[in-house]
Amino acid sequence: MKKKGWTSLTVKLNGLILIIVLVLSLGLAVFAYRVNSERVDKYYKQTTSQAAATVAAFVDGDMTEDLLNAIKTEEFAAVRDAAEDADGDQMIIDWLSERGLYDNYTDLRAMLAKYKENLKAEYVYLQSLEGNKSINIVDPDEAVLYTGSLEETPEGYEEFQTNMHIDSVVSHSEYGWLCSAYEPVVNSKGENVAIVGVDINMNDVMEERQRFLTTMMIFAAALMIVSSVITVMMMRRIATKPLSMLAKATTGFANSDDATDYLKEKIINLPINSKDEIGDLYQEIRVMQGRIVEYLNNLTKVTAEKERIGAELNIAAQIQADMLPRIFPPFPERNDFDIYAIMDPAKEVGGDFYDFYLLDDDHLCMVMADVSGKGVPASLFMTIAKTLIKNRAQLGEKPAEILYNVNNQLCDGNDAELFVTVWLAIIELSTGKGVAANAGHEHPVIRRKDGNYEMVLYRHAPAVATMEGIRFKEHDFQLNPGDSLFVYTDGVTEATNINDELFGTQRMLDALNKNPNANPKELLQNVRDDIDEFVGNAPQFDDITMMGLKYDGPEQRYETANLTIDAKTENLDQVLAFAEEQLAKAECPIKAQTQIGVAVEEIFVNIALYAYAPETGKADITIDIGQNPKEAVITFRDKGIPFDPLAKEDPDVSQSAEERQIGGLGIYIVKKTMDQVEYRRENDENILTIWKKF
Repeated sequence: MKKKGWTSLTVKLNGLILIIVLVLSLGLAVFAYRVNSERVDKYYKQTTSQAAATVAAFVDGDMTEDLLNAIKTEEFAAVRDAAEDADGDQMIIDWLSERGLYDNYTDLRAMLAKYKENLKAEYVYLQSLEGNKSINIVDPDEAVLYTGSLEETPEGYEEFQTNMHIDSVVSHSEYGWLCSAYEPVVNSKGENVAIVGVDINMNDVMEERQRFLTTMMIFAAALMIVSSVITVMMMRRIATKPLSMLAKATTGFANSDDATDYLKEKIINLPINSKDEIGDLYQEIRVMQGRIVEYLNNLTKVTAEKERIGAELNIAAQIQADMLPRIFPPFPERNDFDIYAIMDPAKEVGGDFYDFYLLDDDHLCMVMADVSGKGVPASLFMTIAKTLIKNRAQLGEKPAEILYNVNNQLCDGNDAELFVTVWLAIIELSTGKGVAANAGHEHPVIRRKDGNYEMVLYRHAPAVATMEGIRFKEHDFQLNPGDSLFVYTDGVTEATNINDELFGTQRMLDALNKNPNANPKELLQNVRDDIDEFVGNAPQFDDITMMGLKYDGPEQRYETANLTIDAKTENLDQVLAFAEEQLAKAECPIKAQTQIGVAVEEIFVNIALYAYAPETGKADITIDIGQNPKEAVITFRDKGIPFDPLAKEDPDVSQSAEERQIGGLGIYIVKKTMDQVEYRRENDENILTIWKKF
């Protein structure tokens, strides 16, 4: 065991003991010093206060008042100034004598000198407090010239502005240590006319106090040394030596290099028989080491079993991964679509799965599913569900039929009551027409060419394997060249960060629309990167599965013509002539031409009448003629007020013209005669596009 040095418990305990004894010894010395000081100070304060009261009682108040009133006059001030200039007392003595006050002055001076001697005081004097100044009346230690001089109120006495009792106080100044007390002098009317001050010298007392403090410190040091030696010896015998033995033995047990070294023979056995906490600790450590030995023996067995199960799970995960399409591009010879998918299980094996395959040269089947639960049970159920769905799809069944039959098959013998949500679609690649069925799964997301990804919301059917005999609804959708499709499981939207916040649908859409033109592989990676950034260090609780499809359609060539014209009704003939010319070049049948002409007229007139009213503006018309298959794609653009003609409810054509509400019939005819009509607002433009195959 490595030596601890200054960090050892023995050193720490001994240091703690020394500190405690030092603090106690110093505390005792300081306490004794303070008690002694307070006792002595109290005695001197009482003595000084009594002395001041005695002197004040014998001072004639009326005589003092007469003398004070005289020396406060301007005449006396002038005499005193002259005496100071002459550096002598005689002028003041003469002035007081002329007024019969000098005898009073000498009587007071003699009395104060007598009391100073009898009381063994350092100073005895007579003053008058006048606001923040004091007027010196009589001081036997000073010359007559001192009479009438003014002094600032001493520090600590600022609150005393008049002649009144002032408690005794001990202070240190240029005169040394003094205990001072002040008592008022009262005239025959009972008024305070002056105060007597008595100062008693405490220099000898303070020197004695310092010697007392030094003696106490020496005593405290000696006490500390003796106490420390005794305490350290006792602590070593009672605590530090047994603890050192216990630490050394425990370290030897803990430093075993291999789990096989933890045998019962390794449990410590020391001569510690005390009944105190150290003895209890020793016994508890022995019990703990016994349990550790038993635990490690069990752990060795469990680890071997876990390694075997882990190896089998790795094989299962590989088998599951091999069941999902994972070679991309899966159909390198196809140029009409691009597809990519990923599945990241939360555990070794997951319950999510995706699948896609060609049913024939013109039909693509796409599957996105999520089995309830996680781990091995969900993985086995997923394998069965995936196989059944593919078998049914290859028999030529429609999405609703596939889910109906698979549902009944999975319900049979489903004692674990597992179920699976499924989104299944079959897309006709030559036309982009798709049919989907949704069994309790997440809503798909579609992006139209040059647009943004948006949710496609419709009512779900229950999940597969929840109940026999469920009928599933189908939903038709149309993919046009340039459109994209994104499907996923709830592991995407329900990814959770350390604050228990969900990634959510909006963050998913934001991730998709960061680069909506990205190919499926880049698109899925963008979403995955945003999920990882959002989740941070939080653990993954659910499988994350995504699949993206970009539909390019069959190889198509378009001939494009464009017309920009003022949006005025008088330009309608020019617009119709432009459309007729392009359709005639494409050998469009008369019936289709007529239907397209009616639609063009309806849309252009609406722009001319309402887009810029009451002002006018431009209308931009683009006609794309496709060759394979033959179709006309006509796009109308204007910068007028935002208006979506498709948002208006279709009129009830079963009613007569008189009963039917005015408006909406024209755009209704356009929707009925065209193969597809779409509106969007983009870059402050109304964009309305119609498709017509011929």
